[in-house]
Amino acid sequence: MKTQVKALVVGGGAVGTSIAYHLARAGWDDVMLLERDELTSGSTWHAAGLLPYFNMSYATTHIHDYSIKFYKTLEDETGLNAGFFVVGNLRMAQSKARMDEYMLYATTAETCGVPFEWMTPAQIKDRWPLVHTDDLEGAIYHPTDGYINPADVTMAMAKGARQRGVTIERKWQVDGYEWTGSSWKVTVTKMVEKGGNLVPSDEQTVIEAEHVVTATGNHAQRTARLLGIKIPAIPVEHQYIITEPDPALVEYRKTNDQHPVLRDADAKWYVREERGGWILGPYERNAPARFEYDVPESFRADLFPLDLDRIEEEYMSMIHRIPSSETVGLKDDYNGPICYTPDGNPLLGPAPGLRNMWLAEGFSFGITAAGGAGKYLADLMVEGEAEIDMASLDPKRYGSWMTTEYAARKNEEAYEHVYILHHPDEERPACRPLRTAPAYDRQKALGAQFGTVNGFERPNYYGPLDADETFDHDARSFRRGGWWQYAVDEAKAIREGVGLIDASAFTKHIVEGPGATAFLDWFTCNRLPKVGRINLTYALTGAGTTRTEYTIVRLAEDKYYLVSAGAWTAYDSDFLMKAIEDKRGEFGWISAYDVTTQWGVFAVAGPKSRDLLKSVIKDADPDTALSNKRFPWLSARQIELGMVPVNAIRVAYTGELGWELHHPIEMQNHLWDLLTKAGEEFGLKLVGARAQNWLRQEKSYRAFGNELGRDATPLEADLPRFVDLSKDFHGKAEMEAKGIRSKCVTLLIDGPDDADPWGREALYDGDTRVGRLTSGGYSVAFGKSIGMGYVTPDLAVPGTKLKVRMLNELWDAEITEDSPYDPENRTIRQDG
Repeated sequence: MKTQVKALVVGGGAVGTSIAYHLARAGWDDVMLLERDELTSGSTWHAAGLLPYFNMSYATTHIHDYSIKFYKTLEDETGLNAGFFVVGNLRMAQSKARMDEYMLYATTAETCGVPFEWMTPAQIKDRWPLVHTDDLEGAIYHPTDGYINPADVTMAMAKGARQRGVTIERKWQVDGYEWTGSSWKVTVTKMVEKGGNLVPSDEQTVIEAEHVVTATGNHAQRTARLLGIKIPAIPVEHQYIITEPDPALVEYRKTNDQHPVLRDADAKWYVREERGGWILGPYERNAPARFEYDVPESFRADLFPLDLDRIEEEYMSMIHRIPSSETVGLKDDYNGPICYTPDGNPLLGPAPGLRNMWLAEGFSFGITAAGGAGKYLADLMVEGEAEIDMASLDPKRYGSWMTTEYAARKNEEAYEHVYILHHPDEERPACRPLRTAPAYDRQKALGAQFGTVNGFERPNYYGPLDADETFDHDARSFRRGGWWQYAVDEAKAIREGVGLIDASAFTKHIVEGPGATAFLDWFTCNRLPKVGRINLTYALTGAGTTRTEYTIVRLAEDKYYLVSAGAWTAYDSDFLMKAIEDKRGEFGWISAYDVTTQWGVFAVAGPKSRDLLKSVIKDADPDTALSNKRFPWLSARQIELGMVPVNAIRVAYTGELGWELHHPIEMQNHLWDLLTKAGEEFGLKLVGARAQNWLRQEKSYRAFGNELGRDATPLEADLPRFVDLSKDFHGKAEMEAKGIRSKCVTLLIDGPDDADPWGREALYDGDTRVGRLTSGGYSVAFGKSIGMGYVTPDLAVPGTKLKVRMLNELWDAEITEDSPYDPENRTIRQDG
């Protein structure tokens, strides 16, 4: 066996073999794959092999689309039939809300170029008469997918990998990882059969690998312990049953092609044809997590006992939907572990805190995703970036606060929610509240309805204070939900009076030391601020795209306070710390530390914000303490509000006069009480994140994870004012080489009366799709829908009229000037 390789892939399921194949295809000629048992012996062997396109994630849709297209090419390359049956996929809807969901999903599919068709109940019945359609609203049909044999496609990818020079070794288990500073030393042990079990032998060796990829599936918790990190990938039981042949289906097949895969999302199941019978796969309630700490050595290609009582409801609903199945007996059953993550998306990308260690874990739809996961991870490893933004799948989207208990319970919830309506305003309840700021209870008592950001509870909006809680805050909608009017009132309060927003979830770092200035000047693309001032800037990827957005406050000559998005603390921290480590020898000593949980943040914004703060500031001259002369826009000062020392920043994400009040977290309740009491005189309104999101779009403020990401440069985001081309910075040459492939714009939209865009809709110029929205909402300033997104550069001109796809119709939209509300920033700069 080789003992030195360029890349070592650990895990021989569909995901691992795909990664090995794609690394070789990308040009790495020294790749090895290790499997502790036999290829496909994990979850791959008992997977049902479905290939569902349906996913609300832009990145994941691209991954699934690539897989489906790639699998169709494998036989020509390898001579092995991957067992792909292109029978189509019919996703049915029993309600108008479900059809609304499909119409929202279809906008994502549309922007990714995924083909689909709409079908009425009559069309379904005419084409597939075995389906009961009387209670259906309609369906969305994908004609290009179907199902595949998991073992066959894995073996085809393995053969393709071998043909490209990949070495595949079976019956070797990884027992240790050691980073040498330039490569990994991986201790592996030969596994042998003993009494039907697979056990370690005395034979060990060490493999030196420049890069390691873990695709260990159900064994992810063991992998996490060996690496000394946390991986929130824990399996959940998934069972499916296979029926005896259905005479009605057998008769249908005499004159018809295979039946399409059926999905009745409202009934929480999929069904596909199998040798004249049916496979039923339910996503029922109360499916338990398994292997929370380890997989027993005795568990190999094994299954759990079937729990038919748990899936009785889904089984009966299959009989309702396919009446001919009622008299058919059960032929076989499967109940095996399928790995999940708290949000249902895989963990694909660099491991937190480690060099050249890559994770490909937590694939709940592993067969669907395997091909694309291999392709885009190989792009990350070989090219430095993929052509799509992979941040939403990055393993560092979960921080070190995550525990085994949290992952297990959230993964059970993710399993149960596979077919529950995926509202864009959805807030899932499991494991909440967990991370709370001190003012949480006060906010809750005042009607706050919370969402979560990186595990933190953050007010989304403030609802009515009914003692019996009769207002249904869980009444979600794909249109304007019950919360919509509350968010409108909050947004108006910011524009007309004064509002208070809790932004404590912001990520915060201190960077200081003799090398801090030179480092940050290289690390970010804008010029650094002077002491006491702030700037907005971006750290770029090696490919020149946007990796992180920072607000930088210069506290002293060599001390900086960096504020970035609250959802990305571990993601930003890992990138920053690794960059500092790389450059410390060049720039001198640099110290950096995460202070996110040490500082709370309240944002006070609106025309009356200065008056409110003047009433509580402790200063020799409170009337001028917040004036433009003493406290200009885009500056920072230490002030005292009541008994609280505050690092105040004159900036407002809402685009109004305002300040961010960064305060010691242990003093938060005192500051909250002080501001809310003083605010009574000025009509202070408590404001949540949803209103703030609308307001920032009126100012064309880009948001990381929406307009800003690793698939566009700051120049493509149309932010040249924050890019100093006179200096050298990380990713500059690559940014300039990319040019302007597309451009970020703001649009005002004449949409339906009961709905606003969510930020994933397709944009059209006539019949030509020319871009997509990345954000959406409602504008109180203009009284209509608003959105931000990317279009081809020739169209990125104010006044350009386009169409936006919402609820399966095209609506008028017009590109506006940047910052359509107060483009000259007069309200932000106003003195007093």
